[in-house]
Amino acid sequence: MNDLTPFFKEIEASLERNDFVKLTLSKPLSKKNELQNVYFRSIIIKEKPFFQATYRYKTNDQVKNYTFTELQEVLNDLLLNAFRFATLFTLEKDVQMFVSKKKKITIKETHPSFKNKLPETHNKPKEKRIEKSAFLYHLGVSDKDGNIIPKMADKFRQINKYLEIIDNLIQTTDLPKQVKIVDMGSGKGYLTFALYDYLKNKKGLDVKVTGIELRENLVNYCNNVAKKCGYENLHFECKPIENFKEGKIDILIALHACDTATDDALYKGMTANAKLIVTAPCCHKQIRKHLKGTTPKNPILKFGIFKERQYEMLTDTLRALYLEENNYQTNIFEFVSNEHTRKNVMLVGKKSNKKTDKKQIHSKIESLKNEFGVKEHYLEKLLKK
Repeated sequence: MNDLTPFFKEIEASLERNDFVKLTLSKPLSKKNELQNVYFRSIIIKEKPFFQATYRYKTNDQVKNYTFTELQEVLNDLLLNAFRFATLFTLEKDVQMFVSKKKKITIKETHPSFKNKLPETHNKPKEKRIEKSAFLYHLGVSDKDGNIIPKMADKFRQINKYLEIIDNLIQTTDLPKQVKIVDMGSGKGYLTFALYDYLKNKKGLDVKVTGIELRENLVNYCNNVAKKCGYENLHFECKPIENFKEGKIDILIALHACDTATDDALYKGMTANAKLIVTAPCCHKQIRKHLKGTTPKNPILKFGIFKERQYEMLTDTLRALYLEENNYQTNIFEFVSNEHTRKNVMLVGKKSNKKTDKKQIHSKIESLKNEFGVKEHYLEKLLKK
């Protein structure tokens, strides 16, 4: 059976029931195929129904709108020539369709994944904050013509997602005319360069950015790239985070600084009264080592994988509370999708002029420490100096 009619009838029936949510195509026939997925949703344009298709390629997304008749033609082509798997999501049920190598079609129904429909507004594609920039070529993200290299597509998406987050944070932060930014643990500098280029060249801000990195070869490499790009107010220094001495910091960034290096960065930001502190913590070894050999009270912590995740949450919650104790408003959220990395949490602190109830916050900290048997968090030790 290679007739798509039963699947089209399921789509048509969901439209008649008014419970169509979305339709996704996945599992390309060839791994070399640039087109990875296609997502369809129902939208209204000038009071008429359409299906908006988002074509997810390795290096970019493309959006097209179709009528229902056009949708059937497009699906017929894609499902017989480009993809093996399709899922129709409705409020009543999910309908999965698989196309075998011999074009045999199998349809299966499962419980619904969604309880509510998606909005039917006509959304524009997300703005790319960085497209063709010199640093992308020099760092190996794009070729000379500005085309993103396929294997660097995930890095390119991460860069734009990062800039989207930073842009939103900066818009709600009171910053001086010249903004001094320190990126601690800057690595190869993908995000450091992106931030400088975006703020300086696209937003027109007066910024001075310093990258701190322990590996001398990367520092020399990044300084050389900055020179090639003509980024006069971007430079990199080779030193441990704890040895960075510059007093004034407006924005402190530490993305994936390993273990207690995140705490060193947080401490530097707090003591410098940075207006904005942005971290993506990594490793979380200190509390695990600290509690090694102890018997946890909570039965959930009997299992190693749960213990690791719990200690990560405990570490970052305590960090957030120490920030709040020092007059920072905090937030913890997903940085990038966990399909790329499980180290995807971002911890943000924004300096506040409002008085905080330090006793209440301190009580929360002590309660958490007592519950898990933590004698001292590394950041707490730094703050006691």
